[in-house]
Amino acid sequence: MKEGRLRTERQLQRMRYMQHIREKYNKIYIVQIPYVTPHVCRHTFCSNKTNSGMNPKALQYIMGHSDIGATLNTYMHIGYKDTSRGMKKLSNA
Repeated sequence: MKEGRLRTERQLQRMRYMQHIREKYNKIYIVQIPYVTPHVCRHTFCSNKTNSGMNPKALQYIMGHSDIGATLNTYMHIGYKDTSRGMKKLSNA
């Protein structure tokens, strides 16, 4: 969170609910769930959809970004495997 930024009551409710669910799960099961914020879940969802090949414009719409740059610059993580996969697709076309 940016310094000096206050959380809204709705954000605090979500965080408390997520914490409650995590604590309840961790009391029952051996494999523990670490502390996760709703923002981390949102980021993970978007990154997974990007990695699975979802259309960036559709993802922009789902995430509510007004600018495609926010979607592409934040969630498009390109590495060697991605580049290699893209080159293989080109050579097979």
